[in-house]
Amino acid sequence: MRIALVAGEASGDLLGAGLVEQLRRRWPNAHFVGIGGDAMRAACTETWFDASELAVMGLSEVLRHLPRLLLLRRELRQRLLDWQPDVFIGIDAPDFNLGVERWLKQRRGTNGLPRTVHYVSPSVWAWREKRAEKIGLSADRVLCLFPMEPPIYQRHGVDARFVGHPLADAMPLEPDRAAAREELRLDPARPLLAVLPGSRVGEIERLAGDFLAAAARVLAAEP
Repeated sequence: MRIALVAGEASGDLLGAGLVEQLRRRWPNAHFVGIGGDAMRAACTETWFDASELAVMGLSEVLRHLPRLLLLRRELRQRLLDWQPDVFIGIDAPDFNLGVERWLKQRRGTNGLPRTVHYVSPSVWAWREKRAEKIGLSADRVLCLFPMEPPIYQRHGVDARFVGHPLADAMPLEPDRAAAREELRLDPARPLLAVLPGSRVGEIERLAGDFLAAAARVLAAEP
């Protein structure tokens, strides 16, 4: 079994590592290759490129890196043609992965190219539901983190399956807040605000200031 995967940032790398570990339980001799980070490499994925190379966001950043991204995409496509995987799994990063998936799907008849899977649905439940139909032109199957997502795809004739959220394996249904605060040496009586501006460098550079300004306003209202 040959499985190609592409993760485009730190969160996708973690999702990919968990997916590889579970797939390896079912197919112990499977070979995993593609684009990933430290977590996927630790899960025994051979990475042709590092996931950080795709971790760009915003129009200006994408335009600045566009020549490099197009070159990377061309080389990835050629490697996939040469390696002939059984399945291609795009992990999140829809701007990059859905295009690769569609390219593979359109050429499958003549080149023996793989079935395509997209892992982590874009937020079709929140806005622009019609995107589900377009995603179906790229992915033979969509793996969804939330149970309300597959029925949306089914309305547009797309095969989508709820596979659960990986955090469900890491977090108890009834967390022990007192024990967690004790472990983190946090005052059990004070209100606690988590500030989480993102996982990508560009995301943090653009959003951290606004997040910290909002935190300062909260602190002023709740000393």
